[in-house]
Amino acid sequence: MKKFMTVLLVAAGMLVVAPAQAQLKFGVKAGVNISKPSLSGSRLVAEAKNNTGYFFGPMAEFTIPLIGLGVDGALLYSHKGAIDVREENMSSTHTADLNSIEIPINLKYTIGLGSIAGIYFSAGPQFGYNIGKKRFSEYDFKLKGSNLSANIGAGVKLLGHLQAGINYNIALDKTGESFGDQMDAFDFKTNTWQVSVAYLF
Repeated sequence: MKKFMTVLLVAAGMLVVAPAQAQLKFGVKAGVNISKPSLSGSRLVAEAKNNTGYFFGPMAEFTIPLIGLGVDGALLYSHKGAIDVREENMSSTHTADLNSIEIPINLKYTIGLGSIAGIYFSAGPQFGYNIGKKRFSEYDFKLKGSNLSANIGAGVKLLGHLQAGINYNIALDKTGESFGDQMDAFDFKTNTWQVSVAYLF
């Protein structure tokens, strides 16, 4: 993780001294989340209620056209489905929706034919903030208020404005956990595939 952050900081430093031809564009981004959170414990079980969600929000991209290096960031509302939490051998369940504000910051490298078309590869950290209910006392269960994950992805750029890509978001810490008896301790993480489209003005 330290090496990853060091590379990201070095790349950011390179962009600070970028030449005059560097470009800053703003746009919008939206797409589909495909995830399946799951957990189990000594007395609690949880199952994915809906493993298909969505995300959308504004984005910005800073690039150096001659060398293809850049950084993009976004502020996204993200819904990753829901999980049903219940006690073993009990029929009653409680639904926990996975709604959050996500801030991905990706280093992006593009290989292409000028502004007509290109292929990009991206990677970077993502910071998530839960905006739904966090604590479910009846099950000694809570969703974390914030979490850190990492992105790795690829996609295409078309006509200088359109982008389409696929991304894998890897959870680096817990999405949810128990806060009750240690004998009943459990936790879970949520890894997510994302398919996106973006339009830059």
